[in-house]
Amino acid sequence: MRGPHNILRLIRTGATLERTGAMGVVLDAFDAPKPLRMAARLLGWPFKWLGYNGDPTTPAAPRALTALGPAYIKFGQVLSTRPDVVGDTMAAQLRVLQDKLPPFSVTEAKAMVESELGIDVDSVFSEFSEPVAAASIAQVHKAKLAQTGETVAVKVLRPNIEKDFRKDIDAFYFAAGMIEGLSPSSRRLRPKDVITHFEGVVKGELDLRLESAAASEYAANTKNDPGFQLPEVKWELSGRRVMTLGWAEGLPLGDNAALDAAGHDRVALSERVLQLFLQHALRDGYFHADMHQGNLKVAPNGDIIALDFGIMGHIDEYTRRVYAEILYGFIRRDYKRVAEVHFEAGYVPEDRDVDEFARALRAVGEPIFGMDATRISMGRLLSYLFEVTERFGMETRTELILLQRTMVVVEGVARSLNPKMNIWNVAQPIVEDYIKTSIGPRAFAKDLGKTAMVLARFGPRLPGLVEQVLIAQAQTQPEAKSHPLRTAILWTLVGALIGGGAVAAFEAFF
Repeated sequence: MRGPHNILRLIRTGATLERTGAMGVVLDAFDAPKPLRMAARLLGWPFKWLGYNGDPTTPAAPRALTALGPAYIKFGQVLSTRPDVVGDTMAAQLRVLQDKLPPFSVTEAKAMVESELGIDVDSVFSEFSEPVAAASIAQVHKAKLAQTGETVAVKVLRPNIEKDFRKDIDAFYFAAGMIEGLSPSSRRLRPKDVITHFEGVVKGELDLRLESAAASEYAANTKNDPGFQLPEVKWELSGRRVMTLGWAEGLPLGDNAALDAAGHDRVALSERVLQLFLQHALRDGYFHADMHQGNLKVAPNGDIIALDFGIMGHIDEYTRRVYAEILYGFIRRDYKRVAEVHFEAGYVPEDRDVDEFARALRAVGEPIFGMDATRISMGRLLSYLFEVTERFGMETRTELILLQRTMVVVEGVARSLNPKMNIWNVAQPIVEDYIKTSIGPRAFAKDLGKTAMVLARFGPRLPGLVEQVLIAQAQTQPEAKSHPLRTAILWTLVGALIGGGAVAAFEAFF
């Protein structure tokens, strides 16, 4: 329930950061201004006794986030990929949150597998190991199938994980409501909508049947991508709380020393992981949205192996084209066009000045192109971007949250492999290829074909449907009898211009 009792949960968050010593570490990592430091300490210190103690053998930040629960751990996982934001030391400390959390017992795991799948574990598996990885949602066991001898990975949800997440989400909603109430200017960021989006993502991650389906779809989309592998889902041994996949042998993508020792080219890996993400997001509109180092391995042959498909992102064709045009504009340093695309897509209110917005974007983009990547402060850059969105009244686009978040994580992973990597240079060939195939004459012809197919399917029904619309319109607005027909023609033209998204709208219209 989203009531005042959540105040205790939020106070306990601050108290835990204070008690574990993480408060100062976090404030230092983000280079927080003095007023914010004072406010944080005043809110946390008096309630220090309410905070969780956590595991005193671990560093302060992961100790606090682990004690606070799975939703906080997710946040720490994102930060672990951004040494340019939180510093190398904290990023390394937070990396344990990716797959090295305290596990639950193998006895509990076996009992859950038997209960979920209705099998005898010792009969189906000739071997069933202790946990080999433990993350915020589930843990993984290495096992061997008794019948075939194949090595597999068995993923099992943590006990009571659903209840723990509901508690955290409840507190987050309460905090979002307080923020909106105390700071009306924050409403443009739509904090409640952001939490709703996060809640939807988490719910999908807590049903491993959905993850199995996601892995299967992702594999179908990427089967011909060079240098990329996915483990096969074992459907007969998967359910809501258990998922079984083929075993993926490889080195963790975050272990640079091991990658160097094995002779892998980290520069090539950094470029490939970023390009794969952009390729999947733009080409397929379906991408892995949790691509931190704990979910990525490098096979002996150098292929990148992706794991953990609980959070997948989807963006429609229209949004992909907008996103690609924005990226392409930045790559070409055509800030006026980037600004125009924001206005055309409705991301910036119409009453703002497009030229002024273009100048603000130039201030964001030019340092990226004019400076070595190792000298770019993503913390300062993100801070300035936030100022720009506030100045121009841009609202949070909930449909882009997952895409933007994943872009930040993937860039962080890539730069941990190669600190000098420039995101724009690496992205250019992928974005240009998408632009060529999806924006221009070929794309226009393809969209016309899609629209024609919709019209052909509805062909036998069109006369009757148009007549019904005309009659209904004439009854409500006698003076505008021709409007519905003009509207139908307009939808056809729009469908031809922008493709899949408008085709769906045309279908809905009829």
